[in-house]
Amino acid sequence: MKRSIFAVLAVIALVSVSSVAQAQIASVVKPVQFGIAAGAALPTSDLSDDVNTGFNVTGTLGLNPAMIPLGIRVDAAYNRFSPKVGDGNLNFTSVTGNLVYKFPSVTVSPYAIGGAGWYRAAADDGTVSVSDNHFGWNLGGGITLPLSGFETFIEARYNQVQGDNGSAKFVPITFGIMF
Repeated sequence: MKRSIFAVLAVIALVSVSSVAQAQIASVVKPVQFGIAAGAALPTSDLSDDVNTGFNVTGTLGLNPAMIPLGIRVDAAYNRFSPKVGDGNLNFTSVTGNLVYKFPSVTVSPYAIGGAGWYRAAADDGTVSVSDNHFGWNLGGGITLPLSGFETFIEARYNQVQGDNGSAKFVPITFGIMF
């Protein structure tokens, strides 16, 4: 009899703690968020043969439906690289639509992100400038830390930009703030 009462009390306690945690998560997530991020952009594959590590700047709009962990994010990003030989630069400007899956957590929350969109590749050698529009996609993950009124995040995303003669691949690692 004592074991049954103890088991029932333990189940009630677990359900209560779970309900409190869910309420805390729901209260932290805003339905619409704006954010900014910046960091390093690491060239990979063939791109790393020609350019050095660059930088990334991103602006973001997040839409977070209530009561589900899947959200939508629209990102506008600028990634710039300098060549290993010579002058000029190579940059990728992009606008992508992404799905974000946030794993349930009360404090630090991991998430997965992926999507596709428009990428503008532009190269400048100091005298001649060329640019072209391409389809690209990205896939990655990050961690958010909710603070009072906003949240910070760090993320890494693999980007692949399809081109006429192959693809360019790079990984921005960014730190950002969502309001």
